[in-house]
Amino acid sequence: MKIYNKLIRDKIPQVMDAKGVTYSIRKLSDQEYVEKLNEKLQEELNEYLEADEEDQIEELADLVELVYAVLDNKGVSLKDFEKVRLEKREERGGFEHKLLLLETD
Repeated sequence: MKIYNKLIRDKIPQVMDAKGVTYSIRKLSDQEYVEKLNEKLQEELNEYLEADEEDQIEELADLVELVYAVLDNKGVSLKDFEKVRLEKREERGGFEHKLLLLETD
């Protein structure tokens, strides 16, 4: 049996059942959940960075799903998160101008 020890999406057990895959799962504690969310964020970021251009959108969708899970776990609504994002954008801008900071004194 292959060992994973990683966070999975909620419907993966049903997918594996439908395929006749034998597996074991357990529910995480709150602290373990936070740790596994962070690990999964890194995993998905790495997958995005390593993906072919055609697969990058799917990997970004996985990253966004994880961001939503982190926000939900922290009790932060999407509305409140968007407010923070927009405030930061107003104060510091976005990334449309493609600027690269070379150095400072």
